[in-house]
Amino acid sequence: MKTRLWISAAAAASLMTLVGCAGTGPNQQLGVAGGAVGGALIGNAIGGSTAATVGGAAIGGLVGNEVGRNADQRNQQRSYYPNNGPRY
Repeated sequence: MKTRLWISAAAAASLMTLVGCAGTGPNQQLGVAGGAVGGALIGNAIGGSTAATVGGAAIGGLVGNEVGRNADQRNQQRSYYPNNGPRY
């Protein structure tokens, strides 16, 4: 039963990661990935359960998304992306 739960959680996380990164900037993608990993580690350390790990990954991914998106917008305004990169 535990193996099936881990496989389902990994599949759901992979699907959300692939869908969530479409049309985003480089800092936003790194922010989501780093935030999800960090949130999962912290959630597991605090809660010690699968639900806490998945919840921590979700919260960390959202926070990382916002931080990365703000960095991409700031870089766009400063013309760090002259010909390519995110378009807002």
